[in-house]
Amino acid sequence: QAYSGTPPEEKEKIVWVRFENADLNDTSRNMEFHEIHSTGNEPPLVLMIGYSDGMQVWSIPISGEAQELFSGRHGPVRAARILPAPQISAQKCDNFAEKRPLLGVCKSIGSSGTSPPYCCVDLYSLRTGEMVKSIQFKTPIYDLHCNKRILVVVLQEKIAAFDSCTFTKKFFVTSCYPCPGPNMNPIALGSRWLAYAENKLIRCHQSRGGACGDNIQSYTATVISAAKTIKTGLTMVGKVVTQLTGTLPSGATEEEILAHSNLRRSPLVPGIVTIIDTETVAEGQVLVSEDSDSDGIVAHFPAHEKPICCMAFNPSGMLLVTTDTLGHDFHVFQILTHPWSSSQSAVHHLYTLHRGETEAKVQDISFSHDCRWVVVSTLRGTSHVFPINPYGGQPCVRTHMSPRVVNRMSRFQKSAGLEEIEQELTSKQGGRCSPVPGLSSSPSGSPLHGKLNSQDTYNNFTNNNPGNPRLLPLPSLTVVLPLAQIKQPMTLGTITKRTGPYLFGAGCFSIKAPCKSKPAPQISPSKSVGGEFCVAAVFGASRSWFANNSGLKREKDQSKQFVVESLYIISCYGSLVEHVLEPRPLSTAPKISDDTPLEMVTCPRASWTLVRTPQWNELQPPFNANHPLLLAADAVQYYQYLLAGLVPPGSPGPITRHESYDSLASDHSGQEDEEWLSQVEIVTHTGPHRRLWMGPQFQFKTIHPSGQTTVISSSSSVLQSHGPSDTPQPLLDFDTDDLDLNSLRIQPVRSEPVSMPGSPRPAADRRGVSTVIDATS
Repeated sequence: QAYSGTPPEEKEKIVWVRFENADLNDTSRNMEFHEIHSTGNEPPLVLMIGYSDGMQVWSIPISGEAQELFSGRHGPVRAARILPAPQISAQKCDNFAEKRPLLGVCKSIGSSGTSPPYCCVDLYSLRTGEMVKSIQFKTPIYDLHCNKRILVVVLQEKIAAFDSCTFTKKFFVTSCYPCPGPNMNPIALGSRWLAYAENKLIRCHQSRGGACGDNIQSYTATVISAAKTIKTGLTMVGKVVTQLTGTLPSGATEEEILAHSNLRRSPLVPGIVTIIDTETVAEGQVLVSEDSDSDGIVAHFPAHEKPICCMAFNPSGMLLVTTDTLGHDFHVFQILTHPWSSSQSAVHHLYTLHRGETEAKVQDISFSHDCRWVVVSTLRGTSHVFPINPYGGQPCVRTHMSPRVVNRMSRFQKSAGLEEIEQELTSKQGGRCSPVPGLSSSPSGSPLHGKLNSQDTYNNFTNNNPGNPRLLPLPSLTVVLPLAQIKQPMTLGTITKRTGPYLFGAGCFSIKAPCKSKPAPQISPSKSVGGEFCVAAVFGASRSWFANNSGLKREKDQSKQFVVESLYIISCYGSLVEHVLEPRPLSTAPKISDDTPLEMVTCPRASWTLVRTPQWNELQPPFNANHPLLLAADAVQYYQYLLAGLVPPGSPGPITRHESYDSLASDHSGQEDEEWLSQVEIVTHTGPHRRLWMGPQFQFKTIHPSGQTTVISSSSSVLQSHGPSDTPQPLLDFDTDDLDLNSLRIQPVRSEPVSMPGSPRPAADRRGVSTVIDATS
């Protein structure tokens, strides 16, 4: 606000924006957030802005008052990360413990000054202000990624990984597929796995499953894909002609000529994803080839037909979202690993997120913390909000209208056997929701799956069978359309949004955001950023509540009234906007049930103007001990020492878990046993058995036989009869022809309550009416 009087032209030009995961907002390792549900102590948003000169780091705590953590002008910065405190153990200590937190920066002018631009990573200590390490490369660096185990440096067609305790080289990959951009070498780094685009498909390492092709089931998607199919058909004919003649048609595009020339040199295959385990992979070069063993390779599968443009893991690391260079459809995969080899792993294609038919390049993918929402932002500045379930299936009112994640099947579905009936219908008439007969809803129709999958195979998933989920058949693919598309404004003052199922022609309208700053000059972004908006999105607890109720104290349950967390989007103008997302049942639905589809209303609630002006003072390390980044690093490092069973430096040595364990253990087997125990997976129960009275299998009918005979069950072969005096009568065989059920005068019109064991009805009443339980399923 101090600079609100300056003309808007003087704001510094933003090159990139990103939300950062650092020790400051690490809910699992920062003790401050461990009692998060009782105290309402939400982690802050940490935001990085890269300028044409220097960079800036912001923190936005739950109070909503933005706090600047770092600001420097030291030339253009291509990538920067605040490195998290590393995982330590008794055998592995942190060489840079007293220097942390560290900031890793890739600048145009490196520390040596002589190397080519963007060819070195410099690690600065925010505690002392000195540079503690510099890693040099021969080729330009495109991006940096890090977790508590490794620092990953992304180069063109190469990846180099360094140990986060010592920053010595751990492993490197040289077989990445070249992507045209904006992300030159897309990778995804989870807490342990690293996914990258491989340049070839090696059959002996290929996992089961992968992308399911373009056989889309839903009616809307079938209509959409009709035009695409015609176009693909014509292209296919052209390719066949090319193969026969060996020449290219005169109207061939540059891309096809390039592909044609590359084909003779090295047959690179686009759209292949390899996932490696950064802990178990061997040191040195990671090579996926026919001759190499599969140590450390978790999965290897085809994800798209075009080159991959962007990838991201969900918070748990079990789901991977991939996008290709066209940007029409995004794929959501579930990774089910096998300890032996990647060829035994299964990759389930759960969702195809259909953005549209125009081309767009993806720059940012973000999951909500409960993995029920995913936001994909393109270079056009639009953020698409998709509903998904971590276990697959159609998103609906039951799954997305409650504040908590629900089970894949409701109690009624588990017990009533409805899935079996549905499966039978599906196998008879083709796709589950397919308007075209024979268009299968399972991946079996895909060319990639071949004839492996049979509809008649007993499905482990749908029948809640505790079988092996890696085995066939694979679960069916669901096509999801975006519930909301939030567009970036051309100017700072307005926010245009488009909500609801956009196929039905919902109109575009704009809302004035509560922005205090003056709008930027009315120029289209193409003049400044080459027609591309840099945007980043993240989910977080609502901060606008404080802006509206600054005098009031925040209630504990205040955050629980929202079904979805707020969505925060930062644009290339430096304005951070909080959007409130409200899913609701589809308004055109005749009646609302658990399976009703969703629509969404979004509205901007609050905005922060975070862009720097040239007059802004720099905020450079060394920082004093009460700086938020230093406090967070201290807290996480202390927690890491306790986890490893070590004495934290500067504390009186209490008997730690590790020492007490050793003193009690007779054989001094040490920590290996303890670590091994923590990784054992115990299954304490199988899925619920069907409750007989909840499903539609049994009918109760009243009969009036001549003798008071009770048919105990249709499956039993014995009838036991009781006379009026309850003297035992001779037993009668059920299978004899003497008993004619039609002669029992079954009266379906009027039924008596069924006598249950322990019911208070007198014995005389019970003797008067006998029961047959008829099993019809």
